[in-house]
Amino acid sequence: MKHNDDDRDDKVRIDKWLWAARFFKTRQLAAEAVDGGKVHINELRVKPAKAVNVGDVLHIRREQFEFIVTVLALSTRRGPAPEAAKLYRESEESRIAREALAAQLKIDHDALGDRKGRPTKRDRRHIVRFTES
Repeated sequence: MKHNDDDRDDKVRIDKWLWAARFFKTRQLAAEAVDGGKVHINELRVKPAKAVNVGDVLHIRREQFEFIVTVLALSTRRGPAPEAAKLYRESEESRIAREALAAQLKIDHDALGDRKGRPTKRDRRHIVRFTES
């Protein structure tokens, strides 16, 4: 009899695989992403119950980032991140584009500054001096 942990030959739903591969924090979020068209298998839009197979190419969009990965193994068990990373291989172009976008977003964020909320007492003094001049 096969154990649940060893499902190499069994069919695995795309939402379960995405959760096990740690692309989404919960299976519900993975299912919503698939329903919303954020996940494609071999460039086809699918439903959360669609079975994923070894060798499938997945296009996964999370926020601004897009991952293009090839499925290397199947699992329905969510394990540590190093184990989850063995389930797929990200394409080189995808990784480079994602890292470039992350660097650009960091530059943009740093340019805007980290200021949020109300001005400090020092900021208010500068505003008063500026408006009175």
